[in-house]
Amino acid sequence: MTPAVQPPFLVLAADDPERLAVFYGVLLQTTPLVGSSTRHWRLLGPGEGRLEIYAPSRRRPRPRGEGRLALCFSRPAGEAPPLQVLHDWQAAVLALGAVPVEPPRQEPFGAEAWLADPEDNRLLLLVSAA
Repeated sequence: MTPAVQPPFLVLAADDPERLAVFYGVLLQTTPLVGSSTRHWRLLGPGEGRLEIYAPSRRRPRPRGEGRLALCFSRPAGEAPPLQVLHDWQAAVLALGAVPVEPPRQEPFGAEAWLADPEDNRLLLLVSAA
């Protein structure tokens, strides 16, 4: 009998996996865990979600490149205006080392801002309207 497929998870290659794990640990409000080595970190998310961050093999480095895949983190606006919640959240993420890619904007579904994490991976902050 073939073993069952495990739930999918996200993997990020990083030049400095520990630094990137700390960045995403603060963003996800979770403690990064050392994975299979000091060049591999694991962050457990809600439910079965997890993010694995590792340094690629020096023999086969993973080239950087802009693609269409991005990590999206979302939160509800609650009673506050979505754009205000987003501005406050973005300021906290920028203080961790993120870089703005596009300015925050109001959309019919809420507010969003595109950023790059400390290793230039695309990141979307989304605040949903009530």
